[in-house]
Amino acid sequence: MARIGAFCFPGTGHINPMTALARRLRERGHEFVILGIADTEARIRATGTEFCLIGETDYPLGTLQALDQRLGELKGLATFKFTVERVKNTATMVLRDGPEALGRAKVDVVLVDEADMGGSVAEHLGLPFVSIAFFPPLIRDSRIPPFCFSWGAGEGLLGRLRNRLGMELLSRVAAPIYAVVNRQRREWGLRRLKGSTDALSSLAQIAQLPEVLEFEMDERPAILRYTGPFVDAQLRPVIDFQWERLDGRPLVYASLGTLQNGAEDIFRTIAEACAGVYCQLVISLGGGLDPGRLGNLPGDPVVVHYAPQLEVIKRAAAVITHAGLNTTLESLAEGVPLVCLPLGNDQPGVAARVAAKGAGLVVPRRKLNVARLRSAVRAVLEESKYRIAAQSVGVAMRQIDGLEIAADVIEGALGIRHPATETSVAS
Repeated sequence: MARIGAFCFPGTGHINPMTALARRLRERGHEFVILGIADTEARIRATGTEFCLIGETDYPLGTLQALDQRLGELKGLATFKFTVERVKNTATMVLRDGPEALGRAKVDVVLVDEADMGGSVAEHLGLPFVSIAFFPPLIRDSRIPPFCFSWGAGEGLLGRLRNRLGMELLSRVAAPIYAVVNRQRREWGLRRLKGSTDALSSLAQIAQLPEVLEFEMDERPAILRYTGPFVDAQLRPVIDFQWERLDGRPLVYASLGTLQNGAEDIFRTIAEACAGVYCQLVISLGGGLDPGRLGNLPGDPVVVHYAPQLEVIKRAAAVITHAGLNTTLESLAEGVPLVCLPLGNDQPGVAARVAAKGAGLVVPRRKLNVARLRSAVRAVLEESKYRIAAQSVGVAMRQIDGLEIAADVIEGALGIRHPATETSVAS
């Protein structure tokens, strides 16, 4: 048995899969503690996962809501720049408070969210760590565009050049983060990080992205393992929903996640677009807006603060999403085609992968209007090729247990395999 500590970016798209992984590893006999800010404590403890507070001064209760509200008001490159500033500030806090917190938590090994900079802390303390990507993984391959761009794979010379230039641009934008990290690494006597992939574990890198959704590449890093959705329905809070309002029409579920959900204009566009299609629309606002602010929307959609997403998706004929990785994977796991409206950060990269597999359509924010969105929704509902492609991806995803694969990789890489697991493997 090992005591595992984890650094996790404080967003739903990171906390949900991390706590699901925590539960799987606890079932194998390990102890698991997540280091996080005050706003995440209640949610993490509600899953039965131990919590260790960091950043008490920097991030008092209520800070996260203000940051998320600001993020919801941004789009495109502004979204990414805001996120970079946020990650930089979080990195400063983690590098300052992390060593003492890991010591206080008495951990043996560490898991590090790739959106976090906790790997340097583990390295400083001599603790082995594994990197986990809750977005398309960081890879230096000229065929793979950086995760924040909407491009497809680079097939020819121009495509590969574009991807290399994109990676260079990403490195420049993220330079403030690495300036903070390298300053602390220099004080600790650690080697300088030159690029984003330098911060990753040399033992194992785990991607929640399933291999079936990844672009083809020349040579995948030997230590990178694609897994699959980290979903544990038992850890999701019970959410009341008026199921009786569903009337039997093809159900379209729309969600822009819990971070970038404050755009009233997008929700209004979604409602008006779907009002011109034979379907029933359910809108989950993700807590960013009060349903009353939207007033009477065209088509009289069902509008809620939060929906029981896993259950609604099982009934859906299509999902309109910002292309956050969790909603995307949860939809495709059920064979539900998507209309992706990427707003920033990793969402353009996720949407590009969906489009490349033929499992949905992408409407960029700059091109979003009622007519274009209505056409996309009608297409994924009426043209069988999108559902067939989504179902094909779903079949491949259901053939693997992403949590089990990730737990195996973590135990093997960190040398913490539990006796019960050894017995199971041997049998």
